[in-house]
Amino acid sequence: MPDHDRLAEQFERHRPHMRAVAYRMLGSHAESEDAVQETWIRLSRSDADEVANLAGWLTTVIGRICLNILRSRAARPEDPVGVHLPDVVVGQEPSNGPEDEALLSDSVSLALLIVLDTLAPAERVSFVLHDMFHLPFDEIAAVVGKTPAAARKLASRGRRRVQEEREADSGGDFATRRTLVNAFFAAARD
Repeated sequence: MPDHDRLAEQFERHRPHMRAVAYRMLGSHAESEDAVQETWIRLSRSDADEVANLAGWLTTVIGRICLNILRSRAARPEDPVGVHLPDVVVGQEPSNGPEDEALLSDSVSLALLIVLDTLAPAERVSFVLHDMFHLPFDEIAAVVGKTPAAARKLASRGRRRVQEEREADSGGDFATRRTLVNAFFAAARD
């Protein structure tokens, strides 16, 4: 049992990172938490002693789980009432330090999540893991089940489509949008 407790402690240290990865890919707190729990189940059922790089293993597994969720969404689209918007972060979770605060404040970009909804699942995973979490394409290729060159191409397509959406957006300058988003979050917290 002590090995199970040690594994649980290691998992808990990586939970904020996994939650951030899943949320950026899925845009839903509930689905992100489900993905993190599924990752724990897979870790607890695996031979964890064979895992050389736990952080890399967890990122790969949660990336694959998110990819499956995104593919499932595409295969069985729902008819939402109104426009689908990603979940908004209203409160702040406990932080381990300044880098966690920066990650949390950076992780909530509503416009980016809306744009990411236009990407194909593999493009979205490749783009998020490379551009936001700086994972090498060799690791991303293992997540999406492609070659590193194909993962690079998927990320490039995603980046290009996001840039096209940003250029097409005529919603005002960044400072104005940031002020509006901050005002919305303040009002939501109160």
